[in-house]
Amino acid sequence: MRELSPDRPDKTECPYTVDAGHFQLEMDFANYTADDADGVRTRAWNVAPFNAKVGLLNNVDLQLVYDNYLHVRTGDRLGRTATQSGFGDVTTRLKINLWGNDSGQTAFGILPFVKFPTSTDHLGNNSVEGGMILPLAVKLPGDWDMGLELAGSENRNDESPGHHGEFIESVTFDHRIIGKLSGYGEFFSDISTRGGPGWIGTVDVGLEYLANENVQLDCGGNFGVTPAADDVNVFSGITVRFY
Repeated sequence: MRELSPDRPDKTECPYTVDAGHFQLEMDFANYTADDADGVRTRAWNVAPFNAKVGLLNNVDLQLVYDNYLHVRTGDRLGRTATQSGFGDVTTRLKINLWGNDSGQTAFGILPFVKFPTSTDHLGNNSVEGGMILPLAVKLPGDWDMGLELAGSENRNDESPGHHGEFIESVTFDHRIIGKLSGYGEFFSDISTRGGPGWIGTVDVGLEYLANENVQLDCGGNFGVTPAADDVNVFSGITVRFY
């Protein structure tokens, strides 16, 4: 068994796969987002969203990502409010590690994905969308780990016919703090070709506690640094690997 390497809690995906024949569950206990922009106040809860993984081959795993239960409340300057509650979309992903899964200073993978519109109460855009994620991991001197990600997707326009591209770039640095406790810092960027409010940029920080070789607890916060980004997103969660 290789070391436990979940895709959470940072946004940057990792290139390491789940060992063949094994299962892994990565889940938020709860996830809270707050944003105030252009006179609209949004507060959202996402309860127990998860990523369930199964190792198919030594370098391939299949993933099912589900937003689970969502509760979103919006309000404007006139005091009008709207509430949406229901279940989110499902995304299937196939992670293929191209090198570095078991040894080496670097690792690289490809992660194609397709999102299916299973959401209720207008919490999604009722469209099939997909794309590709390219994660890279690098072991640095001083027991530092760096993760890099490039991703692209084809998404449906919100208010007009047709689709547009979205491109994600992120970088994260992780280091052990003391004992089994580690921390990370990350910069995340999401640029859309449809124009509108502009690019999304966040600075993200968090902690990871490796309870044992198969269980990791975590918590973190993502903080918007551009007008188009949510102001704050905080969460706590767990990763469990099953034999």
